[in-house]
Amino acid sequence: MLGAGLRRTRALVTVFFFLDGFLFGNWVVCVPQIKAHVHASSGGLGVALLGISAGAVVTMVASGRLCARFGSAPMTLFAAALMSLAIMLPARVTSVALLAAALFVFGAGFGALNVAVNSTAVEITGRVGRPIMPSFHAAFSLGGLGGALVGGALASVLSPAWHLTLVGALGLVVTAVAGSLLLRSAPSASGEPAARAEQPGSAGRGDLAAPRRTLASRPRVFVAVFGVIALCSSYGEGAMADWGALHLRDNLHTSVGLAAAGYASFSAAMVIGRLSGTWMLSRAGRTFVLAGGALLAAAGMLLAALVPVLAIAIVGFVLVGLGLANLFPAAIGQAGALTGPSGVAVASTIGYFGLLAGPPAIGFLAERTGLPAALTTVSMLAAIGALIAMLVHRAEASWTAP
Repeated sequence: MLGAGLRRTRALVTVFFFLDGFLFGNWVVCVPQIKAHVHASSGGLGVALLGISAGAVVTMVASGRLCARFGSAPMTLFAAALMSLAIMLPARVTSVALLAAALFVFGAGFGALNVAVNSTAVEITGRVGRPIMPSFHAAFSLGGLGGALVGGALASVLSPAWHLTLVGALGLVVTAVAGSLLLRSAPSASGEPAARAEQPGSAGRGDLAAPRRTLASRPRVFVAVFGVIALCSSYGEGAMADWGALHLRDNLHTSVGLAAAGYASFSAAMVIGRLSGTWMLSRAGRTFVLAGGALLAAAGMLLAALVPVLAIAIVGFVLVGLGLANLFPAAIGQAGALTGPSGVAVASTIGYFGLLAGPPAIGFLAERTGLPAALTTVSMLAAIGALIAMLVHRAEASWTAP
């Protein structure tokens, strides 16, 4: 039974995961309009999107160190405010170069917030003693779904500038209210892995709060390995976020509303998958969740990218969402359990490289091969993630065999 203080802290951290997804979801819906506003080609948009990648990479590693020194809760508050302010910028620029600069600031807030809020979530997971990281990430996906729905509804009545300004202002209000409460209730940062608070031998199948001894004996190596699995997952999330709507709009010739509905279906599937993530990790184990989910996502993306039928593409989006749902939280949670905020920072930096650098890479590929073919790289990366998960499982089995 969780204490009232821990329940309150968990709820407040969930709010920030939701806010993170909500802000990002609203940005995603505005991508086609902003692309047209600055007269960018697919390659030009890919260059501008590199601004998000650069801004996030600059802040992620530093954020891990700052979380360990000052606490994850203050960093969460600061980063959420920065992201809320920065989302107002992209719709107010008039060139690809200025868009890249605006997205650099947005990426800085996004990267810092994700490290800070995941570090806080890892601390809470260690105190709860169950693999609850997927529930936090479900809030992120629910926020993305809400952002997509709000953005789709506002697309026909507001300009992107007014739309993102209102969303950013709402983000500042939520940050001020929830942040002040979080600062009073969050656990103090010690820089230690949350799993060390668990009793020896408490690690069950799929329990991310207490890693197996074989993993803990090589923590830095496995933090990087789980970071690569997170990268393979987030590459697909980034592709769906920045190119999913454009694929439906340009290649399947749907309306703006239906294009937004495509990303909304993906986000809804992510929410469903992540709400069941704790149960799946506890019952089926980490390897099944990682490898099975990655293979499901690979199959779904092939359907969505290569079959030019709207209904089938939407089904593909749903399969991608269900498959990717728990890969990132499981991988980041395991990295945090191994080495604390530093593990979250390193694995997040590797993982979010896929989310942030993947969309520009797809843009460059789309210039040469077309967007449907470029999107099949999501399937390729997902299959690689499944292979890595199975190799980790095989290595663990060989270490523990008599």
